[in-house]
Amino acid sequence: MKLYLASTSPRRRELLATLGHPFETIAPAFEERPTGRSAPEEALWFAEQKARSVAPLCPNALILASDTLIALGDAIFGKPADLQEAKRMLSALSGQTHDLYTAVALLNTSDSSLKKGIEQVRVTFKTLSEEEIQKYTDSGEPMGKAGAYAIQGMGAQLISKVEGDIQTVIGLPLQITGRFLKDVLFGPDPLP
Repeated sequence: MKLYLASTSPRRRELLATLGHPFETIAPAFEERPTGRSAPEEALWFAEQKARSVAPLCPNALILASDTLIALGDAIFGKPADLQEAKRMLSALSGQTHDLYTAVALLNTSDSSLKKGIEQVRVTFKTLSEEEIQKYTDSGEPMGKAGAYAIQGMGAQLISKVEGDIQTVIGLPLQITGRFLKDVLFGPDPLP
């Protein structure tokens, strides 16, 4: 069964490639707009909608989609709209510990079955100066990244601690993804 990754993220593509199953990428046709759900519920919703947005183009296939959101108290951070919003996000995260959620959805278009899961990681930022925030936003790296940072890039310098799976922070929790693909392609493990 053909596998599609509904994402334009080079990092998600690199992570998925490590699982060894051939796939093609396809850009999702879903625009992320806040829905008022909690961060984990919204991440799951976004991942599912990304997969469903390309389903008509991928008959009899598996579509994998993922979404990452950040929660700091009651605030939910997705991708910044512009550099000013990126600076505001980074200022809010400075010196704080936040929850990062990455959701995965695997849609089987041959029978419309859907598997969804989510991983949570806690990330603590160093206390950042305005100069550090300006230098980081000037790099352009914050754009297109949930919370305006990329841990696999220069953003690693902003972080003092990660509690959980680093791949989840990068954008694709491989444990859930691998299990979903194995279950769909080879069947679930029998119970002991």
